[in-house]
Amino acid sequence: MDREKQFEHIVSLKKELEDATIEYWRQFSDYSTWQFWVILAMLIIPLIVLFLFIDRKKIFLLGFFGFSIHVLAAYLDALGVRKSWWDYPYIAIPQLPSSISIDASFIPVYFIFLYQWCLNKDKNYWLYGTLSAIAFTFIFKPLLMGLHLFELYTNWFVLLGAYLFVVYAAKLITNLFIKLSERA
Repeated sequence: MDREKQFEHIVSLKKELEDATIEYWRQFSDYSTWQFWVILAMLIIPLIVLFLFIDRKKIFLLGFFGFSIHVLAAYLDALGVRKSWWDYPYIAIPQLPSSISIDASFIPVYFIFLYQWCLNKDKNYWLYGTLSAIAFTFIFKPLLMGLHLFELYTNWFVLLGAYLFVVYAAKLITNLFIKLSERA
């Protein structure tokens, strides 16, 4: 099979997958299920809390840090789903990644508040970020598994590595940009 035919085949498989995902959502994950509402709440409620309680004096720093967390978490989550390391059986919006509520709201907001707390209380982000990654891996994800909102198909330490990478890389990126802005 030549390149064009192979690529057309991949595109048709993606269309089939999209159709199957939407049909799955209609049958098992639409607005008539409690799972839909839990996932939607995990998307909306953290953003409301963030709006109400973010330190407005540090909003750009915290926003940049949170955006870094979001991007890194979303890419790693997409990789994990694509590699079948884990997946999310219920979807809030079938056209978006299945983990949108966790990667775009729940995790970034949590880590924004953690970073804000560490800055305001002069606490060690690296320590508390590490402890948080461990808690997300061994407490939060098993809770989601118990609710059948998350399925893990690999070793728990792969998931922990993903969380640690996000926690550390977001802080390093933020520190880099802080240093660059100080030199300007």
